[in-house]
Amino acid sequence: MQEPEEIAEEEHERITERVAAIDVAKASGKVCTRTPHPHDGVRRVTKVWEVTATLAAVEELGDHLMDEQIQVVTLESTGDYWRIWFYVLEERGLRVQLVNARAVKHAPGRPKTDRLDAVWLAKLTEKGLVRPSFVPPQEIRVLRDYTRTRIDLIHERTRYWQRLEKLLEDALIKISSVSSTLNTLSTRAMLQAMIAGERDPRVLAELAKGRLRVKIPALIEALNGRFDNHHGELAGLLLAQIDGLDAQIARLAARIETLLAQMPDVRPAEAEVESDAHRAETASSAMDTVVRLDEIPGISPEVAQIIIAEIGLDMTRFPTAEHLASWAKLSPQTVQSGTRSRGAAVGKGNPYLKGVLGTAAVVAGRTDTFLGERYRRIAKRRGRLRAVVAVGRSIMVIIWHLLSDPNARYRDLGADYFLTKIDREKKARTHIRQLQALGFAVALAPAT
Repeated sequence: MQEPEEIAEEEHERITERVAAIDVAKASGKVCTRTPHPHDGVRRVTKVWEVTATLAAVEELGDHLMDEQIQVVTLESTGDYWRIWFYVLEERGLRVQLVNARAVKHAPGRPKTDRLDAVWLAKLTEKGLVRPSFVPPQEIRVLRDYTRTRIDLIHERTRYWQRLEKLLEDALIKISSVSSTLNTLSTRAMLQAMIAGERDPRVLAELAKGRLRVKIPALIEALNGRFDNHHGELAGLLLAQIDGLDAQIARLAARIETLLAQMPDVRPAEAEVESDAHRAETASSAMDTVVRLDEIPGISPEVAQIIIAEIGLDMTRFPTAEHLASWAKLSPQTVQSGTRSRGAAVGKGNPYLKGVLGTAAVVAGRTDTFLGERYRRIAKRRGRLRAVVAVGRSIMVIIWHLLSDPNARYRDLGADYFLTKIDREKKARTHIRQLQALGFAVALAPAT
């Protein structure tokens, strides 16, 4: 008989005596509690009632659950409606966990009602059959609000630049074919002059500065169009919107740096036994963490800020780097049944985190580093999209190690890592077999 394999039990899989669950809706929530029967130790007491989703009502519910000595409260992640329940109950001192709706589907063969959904969720909770989702602490949630708003405003600014380029195309102005981008001092000066009423392409082309001056003949041809007053009025409105977004983005950037500077230091549990002098000497603030993450190829300070806002600084929530990569939906999935195994999609994951990691992977792929060589090797065999996911996962693993150890620094393995670590004899045997299969006799001699 095959030796049985023991599966380690996770913390959320333990049996819980006193639980509560809330089926969340927009205006209210169905609350279910399951507690031991006061006289019969085998039976359970289940109570279900409706609570309106207002601050006062949820605070009153939190006090009630505390009086009932509820050990854990489970919420289903329904849109953004779960936030008031999570934040208020957490402030009341309750242990609250958020679960994915796909993991708590209603039991088949029973009616689908909010009341029965709440009871089913409570039963899953007490038996440890739900896995809680990651919800960062308060200071990280505040930082996340600012970084996500900055990303949204940057995307909105990009859309306004695209609308401006479309307007210029309607006016038969082809300046974007000569200048790499409209967001330069030269092109901005030309646009302002056209809005002010200047139409002579030679006068407009003379506003070019720096390296763009060598393209003045091409600029004259590109600026020879039919830009009239209505184009000028619309272009002025679009530029005003862009300038307003620039000011808001700069304000958010300053606020993000302030929040990072004020954020408390998060250190591993074993570091708590260090002396105060050593802790002060090696303390690592969130700003220092941004600098350490910036050393990774493809990571900029802005990207590092977004990563910290999405995953936090406390890596004890993720026992290993593989847990973090799996949560970010960057780990390959395997579906196994019997003797057959097949791959599966990695999943959507956090769009803000995966977006910046994808950008970082593409940027790292252009560098002469370990990550750059890894990207090129995978892209050659499996395609660029798979290479982006693979390098993004490698970056996520590196980030986990840097955040787990406040004193760790990134050290690049070098672009030649794959060549120097390959078994030379194994590679030689592979080439010999390939040549022999083609009908050649192979004799090796050491190079002089």
